[in-house]
Amino acid sequence: MSLSLSILLTIALAPLVGSILAGLFGKVIGRAGAHTATILGVAIACGLSFYVLYQLVWGGAQNFNQDVYTWFEIGRFHASVGFMVDRLTAMMMVVVTFVSLLVHLYTIGYMADDPGYQRFFSYISLFTFSMLMLVMSNNFMQLFFGWEAVGLVSYLLIGFWYKRPTAIFANLKAFLVNRVGDFGFLLGISAILYFLGTLDYQTAFNHAPELVGKTLQITQNHAWDAATVIGVLLFIGAMGKSAQVPLHVWLPDSMEGPTPISALIHAATMVTAGIFMVARMSPLFELTDAALSFILVIGSTTALFTGLIGIVQNDIKRVIAYSTLSQLGYMTVALGVSAYSGAVFHLMTHAFFKALLFLGAGSVIIGMHHEQDMRYMGGLRKYMPVTWITMWIGSLALAGTPFFAGFYSKDAIIEAVGESHRWGAGYAYFCVLAGVFVTSLYSFRLLYMTFHGKERFTVAHGHAHAAHAKHDQPHGHDPHGESHDEDHADTHKEDTHHTPGVLEHAPHESPWVVTVPLVLLAIPSIVIGFLTVGPMLFGDWFGKAIHVNEANNVLGELAHEFHGALAMGLHGFTAAPFWLAFAGFAVATYVYLFNPSVADKAKHALKPVYEVLNHKYWIDELYFAVFAKGGVKLGEGLSKVGDAAIIDGAIVNGSASLVQRIAGGARRLQSGFLFHYAFAMILGLILLLGGYWLIGQ
Repeated sequence: MSLSLSILLTIALAPLVGSILAGLFGKVIGRAGAHTATILGVAIACGLSFYVLYQLVWGGAQNFNQDVYTWFEIGRFHASVGFMVDRLTAMMMVVVTFVSLLVHLYTIGYMADDPGYQRFFSYISLFTFSMLMLVMSNNFMQLFFGWEAVGLVSYLLIGFWYKRPTAIFANLKAFLVNRVGDFGFLLGISAILYFLGTLDYQTAFNHAPELVGKTLQITQNHAWDAATVIGVLLFIGAMGKSAQVPLHVWLPDSMEGPTPISALIHAATMVTAGIFMVARMSPLFELTDAALSFILVIGSTTALFTGLIGIVQNDIKRVIAYSTLSQLGYMTVALGVSAYSGAVFHLMTHAFFKALLFLGAGSVIIGMHHEQDMRYMGGLRKYMPVTWITMWIGSLALAGTPFFAGFYSKDAIIEAVGESHRWGAGYAYFCVLAGVFVTSLYSFRLLYMTFHGKERFTVAHGHAHAAHAKHDQPHGHDPHGESHDEDHADTHKEDTHHTPGVLEHAPHESPWVVTVPLVLLAIPSIVIGFLTVGPMLFGDWFGKAIHVNEANNVLGELAHEFHGALAMGLHGFTAAPFWLAFAGFAVATYVYLFNPSVADKAKHALKPVYEVLNHKYWIDELYFAVFAKGGVKLGEGLSKVGDAAIIDGAIVNGSASLVQRIAGGARRLQSGFLFHYAFAMILGLILLLGGYWLIGQ
């Protein structure tokens, strides 16, 4: 049995049709028409994606690899639009469409008062289409189309509230940083075309062994291994999309977009593209240990050091954003030790609980009337019980609590790194183990500051903000310290009278269109790991979609010790990651629930460390000083030297001056007197005759 092309086309195009209807005809069909069209399109894609996955796993369907039409032909090179659907693709299709569908439903409640309602639905549906085109592609050109399309739509969504300068700065930052990664990605695709002569996945994978022994002359007197160059260049593209150090700086600022898009970017679409791409290209990456070591070091550095920043963040969305960076680092580490199945397995489990956490944070922001600073929250569990319970579930999964989804995927990655002998594995093992403690610490810190302890907000009925301007500040708050640019990050209106921590009305639970997606995401956040860990991680579930050399098969080694999901969960209570996570939980509980003054004391005692983390290692400042200011200074210098001195001075003004001087000299010869012209003729004749005489001699 084979999959139907019409079904695959419907999956890809249904969200696009919904996007077009909402975007171009939004005023005609209205708000209800916009969300109905887009939700219906994504629901169709989601239902058919589940059907495709079912057919591939249980229905006996064969993998699908077929071109739909030829895009272009240039000599012997051609590019097509086509689909390559195997279990890896089908799993990604289900994750993308399911999370996207819940985000669409959630958006009805979250964006209810926004004047850009139809535009937002058009954008997120277009985002879904772009990601589907990326994961379903069977060639590098279509992959690059989807790659750039998700980048473009993320630019539109991060800057959705385009009247806010911080949003415009954030989307431009995301766009520029991704251009750096995409330049490397495009060079990698070009190198594949140069060496293998094809843009088709399957053809390239079949001929991949031909890269062994081939070199590329990049620098003088040194030949670079072709497979390593291709692997590094492709991964540079993944560093941009999946926000790996040092191209990670755009992702926290993406919080300037509305919360639904934060969930979609961080959980199921853009940031997962790089992880998926490397897993899909496993036949190429398995040819180069050097590139895999590079991936391993970058991923482990991201996993630990971006997670540390999350500990000092006070904006609820930014804590979760740095959590995403850290978890993407774990996925990248898995890729670096050839545990590609582990990477995409963690991608899948992470998609559910990270979407849950972001949408839960959005629910908190709604309940707190657009307050995002956790220092002005506390005690919300009695006001928002559904949000509280689901956020606890998401946090337990994120912290790797045994039997929750995140435990099975994260612990497997840690064990795979411990099993690996690749260069950099020792450093990576330390980072991923330390990251467990860090993840637990910021996860439970968020829960306690938001839902537990005393209420750190004041309800000012009516609009009497001024009377409450001097309300009790949360412990340790410095009114002249951190800026509050994140306040109101989820409202299109600027509230010039807003006082942090002062609410016009008491917090409240969100409407059902917000809480139902939370419940639906909480369920897989608990059970999906338990149900799928055996076949997806330690079995041959992905088949030929993922290729691993026998010498690199760390998951194969771990499979000998796997005795089922239940045994793995029970064993997890005795393993080092659990006790590190428990230590993070214990520290967070003591500091943020029972003795909050300790946080202040630690902040002052470790002020140098706090400053480093609070300034995010000064990487943004470095980029601003070197690339932004440096670029401006370089431009000014080139303007002075190149434009003013050379172009204006030498070429434009210089040539004009030269012509003027020549003309001035020529003017002197044109006196108008006949005897002057006669004298010149006689002098010329004498010189001509003298010249002939000299030649004759």
